[in-house]
Amino acid sequence: MGERIKKLKKIRIHREGTDELLYSLFIIIAIAVVLWRSFDTPIPFIIFVGIIGAAWLMMLNFYRCPIRYFNGDTEKTVVAPADGKIVVIEETDEDEYFHDRRLMISIFMSPLNVHANWFPVDGKVKFVKHFDGNYHKAWLPKASEENEHADIMIETPDGQSVLVRQIAGALARRIVTYAKEEEDCYIDEHLGFIKLGSRVDVYLPLGSKPCVKMKQPTTGDQTVIAKLV
Repeated sequence: MGERIKKLKKIRIHREGTDELLYSLFIIIAIAVVLWRSFDTPIPFIIFVGIIGAAWLMMLNFYRCPIRYFNGDTEKTVVAPADGKIVVIEETDEDEYFHDRRLMISIFMSPLNVHANWFPVDGKVKFVKHFDGNYHKAWLPKASEENEHADIMIETPDGQSVLVRQIAGALARRIVTYAKEEEDCYIDEHLGFIKLGSRVDVYLPLGSKPCVKMKQPTTGDQTVIAKLV
């Protein structure tokens, strides 16, 4: 029992969902009261509370925000920036910023995953750019370039550049990025938040060693996905 309480204390509601959860709860309660008082039978009230209550609990689950700390050595370590599943591990040509080949590791986040994003490496944010775009399914290859996305370039303490790309999916309609240009950033800090299903790509220097496999589940700020050279 003590362990369970301890774990619950490490979970909070993300600030991106606080207002939505509170306002929607007030509306649900108001409608439920009207239904309870307007009908002689409780059936409309029960149906409404059952369906809408379940949807509200799903939204509550979506906005959960676990408090996590990486316990390992952060030097040359790349941790998962998001909860989800590995969908890409490949060398690719990155022609927008690097103009060379990079190791790309991508994590797909389903609507059931935690949607907070963490910085994958320690370093300094060199720039943050946001691009409007389409809303293809996030696991499709073209989503990385054609979908709405935000690019965050980080320079590690030893001078290596790591690009993190937050990508909106078919359901996602809002990308929030907390990273600020020229600010120091660290593993354990939140990089941003993406609402509903989405994806995060990490572009690493060629020669970096992947530490994950395809379809492997990841835990944001906990799973080591690669080691820098």
